[in-house]
Formats: sequence, structure tokens, C-alpha cells
Amino acid sequence: MRIISLRPLREFWERHKDAERPLRAWYRIVLGAEWKSIRDVRATFPHADGVESDGGDTLTVFNIGGNKYRLIARIRYDYQLVNVRFVLTHAEYDQGDWKE
Repeated sequence: MRIISLRPLREFWERHKDAERPLRAWYRIVLGAEWKSIRDVRATFPHADGVESDGGDTLTVFNIGGNKYRLIARIRYDYQLVNVRFVLTHAEYDQGDWKE
């Protein structure tokens, strides 16, 4: 998979130092993946969930750092592309603003 981009991950771990190691691990794992569906994603990340945004996009939510953080991405399986939309604390995720 190709990931667009590392920047939101880096910006997040600069604010939340304990997130750097798990976000880097997620990044390395995803770079080596060849997913064709959410089923493939769940084989790698069993707690990943597909959710629909208010705009109608299907997004994938990953638990990061022992469920302390959430990474939300749009995955284009046909292009082998992961677009990181948000990295949030659990409290920010629960507010739901990311769905807009």
C-alpha cells in the first residue's frame, strides 16, 4: 500500500509523544500490506472498522496505542492507496466532528 501522507502522523506524535512508536509501527505495517478489502485489513488489524462519513465516503478506523488513539483513513483498494484523514485522541474521536 502507498500512504498519503506521513505528515498527519508526525504532527500528531509531536503533540502526543507516546503515539510516535505505535504510529510508526502502523505506517511500516501498512506499507508492506496488499489489501483488497476490509477483510484483508482486519486480518492485519482485527479491530479496524469501516464507517461511513456524512459525505458518503467509507472510512476505516484503526485503534492505535492500545485503543488510546484513533487513525481514520480512506482506503482505495483498487489503487493500493491509504489516505490518512485524521489521527485523534479517543475523546476527539467520540465528538464525531471527523465524520463531516
